[in-house]
Amino acid sequence: MLYGRAFLPEIQEMVASRDFKGLRDAMVEFAPADAADLLSNMNPEERAVVFRVLPAALAADIFEYLDVEHQEELLHGLGQNQVAEMLNEMAPDDRTALLEELPGSVTRQLMDLLSPEERRVATQLLGYPEGSIGRLMTPDYIAIRDTWTVGDVIEHLRKNGRDSETMNVLYVLDERGKLLDDIRLREIILAPADRKIADVCDYSVTSLHAIDDQEEAVRAFERYDRVALPVVDGRGALVGMVTVDDILDVAQAEATEDIQKLGGVQALEDPYLDTPFFALVKKRAIWLCVLFLGELLTTSAMGHFEAELQRAIVLSLFIPLIISSGGNSGSQAATLVIRAMSIGEIHLSDWWRIMRRELMAGLALGSILGVIGLLRIVIAAQFSNVYGEHYLLVGFTVATTLVGIVLWGTLSGSMLPFLLKRLGLDPAVSSAPFVATLVDVTGLVLYFSVAVVLLRGTLL
Repeated sequence: MLYGRAFLPEIQEMVASRDFKGLRDAMVEFAPADAADLLSNMNPEERAVVFRVLPAALAADIFEYLDVEHQEELLHGLGQNQVAEMLNEMAPDDRTALLEELPGSVTRQLMDLLSPEERRVATQLLGYPEGSIGRLMTPDYIAIRDTWTVGDVIEHLRKNGRDSETMNVLYVLDERGKLLDDIRLREIILAPADRKIADVCDYSVTSLHAIDDQEEAVRAFERYDRVALPVVDGRGALVGMVTVDDILDVAQAEATEDIQKLGGVQALEDPYLDTPFFALVKKRAIWLCVLFLGELLTTSAMGHFEAELQRAIVLSLFIPLIISSGGNSGSQAATLVIRAMSIGEIHLSDWWRIMRRELMAGLALGSILGVIGLLRIVIAAQFSNVYGEHYLLVGFTVATTLVGIVLWGTLSGSMLPFLLKRLGLDPAVSSAPFVATLVDVTGLVLYFSVAVVLLRGTLL
């Protein structure tokens, strides 16, 4: 198998010299994914030339692996007849992914280029809600009856198998199209030819619902370790199937969105380099402004304790230490809980277990940092007078505050995702920067409150 990008200069030379036969012969040697990688590194004119010499079926296979941006460029650069051939050859699920990304007017024009049968399929898939499993599925599956024999099924596969997305799994339907079972191909191949399909079935099947969110499909594939799962409608009738390659794309997109939100950025609809500059700034600026306004509260908190700071300037040395420790512990807890939620490890009903666990973790982590902070102050005081004669009290103030702020950080970071999910919001919105900002403000209040209690009569 050739790797496309390594042969880019040779392919470009064929395009420039108009060696169309050599170009066609060379391109058919590449796997579709590698050919798409090669074409992505060409300019639009070169891509159009290559596509014009490709067989329609191969062009459709390669087209499915291109980014939407390059797909749109090709649709504008190719003739109507070739676009029609390519769209009709595309897998229904990949074609749906393209059509839903295009403007409505362009989608309508492309729909007119489809054959009546393919137009019916495209209309059906686009009729499902955006982000639903119905948009992911393909109707190209192999359906059989439990009244058939294994020999009947093998003969049916020989006649109709070429049109299926995958033959790894066969679906057993009744006369009304209701899904009864799914059977792996190996069970058919290893069974005697005269054996009834009903004797092979166990009539236990896991299916997806067409109107469910795509995240449900991701969780189902993770749970059942399948390469394909059937999709049914409200009556239990089989309407399509979803394959693992489409689920990998959804899982990657969902993980990317969560990571971006955890970083305090609105989710990007396009890849980073394809996102317009002003759109990128806008998505980052919104959260930055919200967080900045939140951090302004820290100046209010410090202003409230201005007198204490003037009398005990040594307290200001530990402000960065205090607020960063609380923010870091909150970010840790939020990241762990949000990720566990997204992969189904924990649910809303587990909030009390998580709170107890984070309460103990916060106390333990705060105590560790508190001891380290106290030792640091005590040891430094033996070699300098930077912390003054009441360094022990200063050390206990810092240590006590660290226990409290780390505890508050872990509880805030772990409980905010539960609160947001309970309100019907995305838990990832409680991003690490948001939790850190919240803990920064409260951490200062806690720090100076502890200082007022422990240092009263000495430094204060």
